[in-house]
Amino acid sequence: MKGDGESIARELVDMVAGLYAPERKVPLHRPVFEGNEKQYLVDCIDSNFVSSVGAKVVEFEQRIAEFTGAGYAVATVNGTAALHVALQLAGVGRDDEVISQALTFVATCNALSYAGAIPVFVDVDRDTLGLSPVALRAFLEAHAERRDGGCWNITSGRRIAACVPMHTFGIPLRIAEVAVICDEWGIALVEDAAESLGSWVGDRHTGTFGRLATLSFNGNKVITTGGGGMIITDDADLAKRAKHLTTTAKVPHPFEFVHDEIGYNYRLPNLNAALGCAQMELLPQMLEIKAGVAQRYRDFFAGTGVSFVEPLPGATANWWLNAIVLGSEEERDAFLQYTNSREVMTRPVWRLMSRLPMFQQCQHDGLETSRWLEARVVNLPSSVPESEFPRLRA
Repeated sequence: MKGDGESIARELVDMVAGLYAPERKVPLHRPVFEGNEKQYLVDCIDSNFVSSVGAKVVEFEQRIAEFTGAGYAVATVNGTAALHVALQLAGVGRDDEVISQALTFVATCNALSYAGAIPVFVDVDRDTLGLSPVALRAFLEAHAERRDGGCWNITSGRRIAACVPMHTFGIPLRIAEVAVICDEWGIALVEDAAESLGSWVGDRHTGTFGRLATLSFNGNKVITTGGGGMIITDDADLAKRAKHLTTTAKVPHPFEFVHDEIGYNYRLPNLNAALGCAQMELLPQMLEIKAGVAQRYRDFFAGTGVSFVEPLPGATANWWLNAIVLGSEEERDAFLQYTNSREVMTRPVWRLMSRLPMFQQCQHDGLETSRWLEARVVNLPSSVPESEFPRLRA
């Protein structure tokens, strides 16, 4: 980055260092344990229920369902496992196609591959960084037809079974419009809400617009269980089947081991759920604090010519990772080099899935906006600052 851009990078390092003092190296996002985490872990150990059966798993599921407004929540070992099973529940089978976005973390497409599905990549919107309803409709009108009770890709000859949009960095995409299009075309909508716990569109939480959605509680998310995920749905039958599949498809019996289909050992251990219960108690305060961090960045970048990524009017982001859009790939790379060399962690957006070797042959719509964003988007340190920890302990 040259000229004014380099000055912005230098000033940002000073601003971030002040925000996150006294940390010497400022991470992108680290977990915060300032509530009842230790006590709940001790409670689990004292109960002897530390694995996949225990009261904290049930409590964590109930807390997530209540917070998101979903009818049901089923805990899993991680978000990728949750998405794998959600796709199966949505009826995605081997050699089906699933429309998603190339601008996403690789776990999205890994889960599609576990299900035997083939990704098809549609472009994103520049303002939300999420799957574009305009691009989705244009792709379907050009390449798809409704027949035999489903949606078929007339170019490949395969069934388009589902659409998996992702709320990038916790910023809600135009999910209501995507939901309408999926309904018109007979495509199951499965939201990848891994990054968006605490994000809303009006009064509806992300993940509640389709048949199913998934969340992640990895160590770098807004709240963490160390590793963990969740399937959420309003369908009681889907929730029941999700629990069955994720617990090795074991049929209840007083003493015999009976499994009626191929299942998965995707259960969340009680210890991890205990962390999640404690973290959920802190979530409202952490969301408020993170909104304050976002405001600091918003004020900093005002008038600099650097775009700070904001949610759409009427939407609320959880501010998991704050993001900016720089003027060019060269500016991005210089910005990343300068900040990281001074121990302020910044990161580019992920490499597009269509450029990874295992997905290079997948059909896409040109991905013009995705490619533009890939060259310019940078994430900034977004943790809850240590100076705010007393507020969490109160």
